[in-house]
Amino acid sequence: MSTWIQNKRKLLGLSQVEVAKSLGISRPTYAKLEQGKAMLNGQQKAILTRLLSVSEDTFEKNAMETKKNYGQVEIREIPKENINKFKEVLLYILGKVGSRPNIGQTVLYKLLYFIDFDYYEKFEEQLIGATYIKNTYGPTPVSFAKIVKQMEKEGKLVEVRSKYFDRDQTKYIPVTEANVSSLRGQELKHVDDVLLRLAHLTGKQLSELSHKDTPWLVAKDREILDYEYVFYRPEETSVREYEPL
Repeated sequence: MSTWIQNKRKLLGLSQVEVAKSLGISRPTYAKLEQGKAMLNGQQKAILTRLLSVSEDTFEKNAMETKKNYGQVEIREIPKENINKFKEVLLYILGKVGSRPNIGQTVLYKLLYFIDFDYYEKFEEQLIGATYIKNTYGPTPVSFAKIVKQMEKEGKLVEVRSKYFDRDQTKYIPVTEANVSSLRGQELKHVDDVLLRLAHLTGKQLSELSHKDTPWLVAKDREILDYEYVFYRPEETSVREYEPL
């Protein structure tokens, strides 16, 4: 199906970007479809048949041929949270910058968000793969509270209350060092890069930055943020150098 779709697209003079936009996915994700590495869901399939001006029967026939040759998965990628990496990355952040007065819960939320979403934009794969929802003050990792409680029981960190500019602040004190053996060199360098770039900012500054990010902008209140939208980021938040199309 990949060659068939690619040929039909080119015959119609459509670019990958144009088709991807119509399907509501990123160009890199659409490219996986043409490479035979992914499949469309039902809604996307209906849109593509209209774009290519073919019948559903014709599309299904070519799709079935591809299905025999490739072990595809649906094109929409759902994050699979790696709890162990979540814990070790959090401990690593706390060990590196946790003692700074600005590093409270709000800042940690945003640092984790940018670590996860920046990594996905750069490398098109998950680092932690945590699930984040849209809150008033920016992205919030859904599992944060549960994981912190686990880590307290395991004796890995302690939660403390403090003040930062006369405001209540929740801080976390690491009791053990991070076990970075679960992180590849590329992942560890990425975390360091994000901390160097963002860890000096206040919670307000990081919230304002996250509010400019496409995954947050397109989501509804309390809705899960979609990793795929990192490929449509504005200049202020994009961290990847894209080749001219």
